[in-house]
Amino acid sequence: MGHGHSHGDPSEIGEKRLWWAVLANILLTFAQIVGGIISGSLSLIADALHNFSDAASLLIALVAIRIGRKPPDQFKTFGYKRAETIAALINLTTLIIIGLYLCYEAVMRFITPEPVAGWTVVIVAGIALVVDVFTAALTYSQSKTSMNIKAAFLHNLTDALASVGVIITGTLILLYGWIWTDAAMTLIISGYVLWQGFTEIPKVIHLLMEGTPEGLNIEEVVAVMESDKGVVGVHHVHIWQLDEHRNALEAHVVLGESAEMDGLKTRLKQMLHDKFKIEHSTLEFENKSCKQ
Repeated sequence: MGHGHSHGDPSEIGEKRLWWAVLANILLTFAQIVGGIISGSLSLIADALHNFSDAASLLIALVAIRIGRKPPDQFKTFGYKRAETIAALINLTTLIIIGLYLCYEAVMRFITPEPVAGWTVVIVAGIALVVDVFTAALTYSQSKTSMNIKAAFLHNLTDALASVGVIITGTLILLYGWIWTDAAMTLIISGYVLWQGFTEIPKVIHLLMEGTPEGLNIEEVVAVMESDKGVVGVHHVHIWQLDEHRNALEAHVVLGESAEMDGLKTRLKQMLHDKFKIEHSTLEFENKSCKQ
């Protein structure tokens, strides 16, 4: 905790930013709930609910980061990095559930409109916007390289946009008395939340299902491996992601008659690493007569 760590591990610096974002979202949630109850604004309460999910998503992200640092052991031989992918799945799933709930509440408010205090909405939403932009900025840089942090960042980004929408709603109610805009803005916010959730969640599921990494073509990998003079053929090829940043491969390699196995193994592993960013490769060598 000394001053000497100010330029230390980037992941530790990132954790501190996440803790600040969690605190900001918790305080904002309480402020918006009070403001929503006083003003009677559904969109403000909807924004508060989303902010609460932001705090929860950031906490989940933090726990996943801690778990992901654990080294491999006899129970998890590849390590614990996928904890962050699971956290992303949880956060995106809650994002979708919240979006569906807000859609329902917005429709019900259209059916049974309630009075809304415009000034309270504008003031609380203005404060929320400042906090939302602050927390989104804290997580932005890490969101580029982590599904886990990106899911948390999306929670914060959608909240910032929601706060803008709520300010617009409060202004329209003050100027024209358009109470219906509260429900309409809630519907817009929920639609955007759902769009973000459904856009990102397939990528997370693909990783958990051990799908082929994006941008990698199995046929191309096989062709490059078979271009080595010591290789007759390659089959039973599987390529997947251990986590977001590490690709793995296993394959059966059919040896040529004069191939020297140790040298060939070294060349293939180096080629897979350099050309396809495959860090972990398991190769089983066979004689031509053994190919199935």
